[in-house]
Amino acid sequence: MTKVIVDKIATQWETRIATECSGQNATTQGSILNWLLGEDRERLETLDAEHIKIVDRAMDYRLRILIQRYLGLPPERAYKNLMQRLGGLAVLRDKIRAWLTLSNDRQRQVVDVLQEVVQELLQSDKYIQQQIAWIGKCTKNPRLRDTLLFASIEEYCLRPVRNQPLLAHRFVNYLRRAQKGGVTNVPQSDLVKIVSDEIIGDSDSTLSLLDKQAQENYHQQQDWEETQIARNRVKESLYDYLVENVSPEAGEWLKLYLQGKTPESIAIALKMDIKQVYRLREKINYHTLKVFAIKAESELVSQWLQISLKEHNLGLTPERWTKFCDSLEPKQREILMELKAGTSVEAIAKSLKIKTNQVMGEWSQIYLAAQELRAN
Repeated sequence: MTKVIVDKIATQWETRIATECSGQNATTQGSILNWLLGEDRERLETLDAEHIKIVDRAMDYRLRILIQRYLGLPPERAYKNLMQRLGGLAVLRDKIRAWLTLSNDRQRQVVDVLQEVVQELLQSDKYIQQQIAWIGKCTKNPRLRDTLLFASIEEYCLRPVRNQPLLAHRFVNYLRRAQKGGVTNVPQSDLVKIVSDEIIGDSDSTLSLLDKQAQENYHQQQDWEETQIARNRVKESLYDYLVENVSPEAGEWLKLYLQGKTPESIAIALKMDIKQVYRLREKINYHTLKVFAIKAESELVSQWLQISLKEHNLGLTPERWTKFCDSLEPKQREILMELKAGTSVEAIAKSLKIKTNQVMGEWSQIYLAAQELRAN
């Protein structure tokens, strides 16, 4: 990819920002453009067309977050919007409530803990630290710095990691630190300090206070883009599979479902009775879970969900993986270990003196049992 194309991308987004952020002055629009393009422009020059599409969608997503909830608002209101958005994550809210129920400090609210989790994120996450530094280079306007930081935090916290938003995993990190150092009580009348004066200073002193030994660094931007590419490949492959093995309507159902359409609206679009749509959905679920994900495109789906056998031990933690292997029957354990080692199904069948479909049958049971364990 040439620099000419990179400049073309910048020009296209400059035009779009001028239209969608027309209430902002040219300096602010330029800062937003730099923030969206990111610091590593050279990396853009090496991407192929498929990666460029993913980057473009990621920029579109970030811009929509910025405009819808933060741009042009006072810092206090923008911060409240961030807390409401993150507090709306059901899985995180449930985790926090469960912990509060078991803790000694039952008077605290979900929002109190959420503020501390975000503060902990700012102080320990390498990616957020990089974003803080980059935002500081994009603009000297303190209010705009806050705005861009809020949008960056939301986008990052909502990234999917093992089928849950990243922030839910960060809550676990927060608990580990809280158990070691005690829980910090946030005054009810005070917002957590996420302002540019405190976080994005002109000197290096503020950044030096940040924890340089973050335990985990979930999904740097490049990793996230690769995940999106894998997701697109899964969607395209599943669409083709459903059209070929179920019906053309099944493929259209998938497209509408991924757009967030309700069963009622899908029924109208497909000109089907609502009961037919529900029956079609059940048929699609069966084919997707029992055939496509396990047999037809097992590796593709597993890589996307980070539950592959070879690299991710079916998504199980080391402790659960050990217990899971011990719980299997000897034949199942042997099949599992051989598949993990890269042995073909045919070779395993020959070694065990059974048919290949028997090997696949055992593998299906193993896979589903692992995912059931992983979900609990």
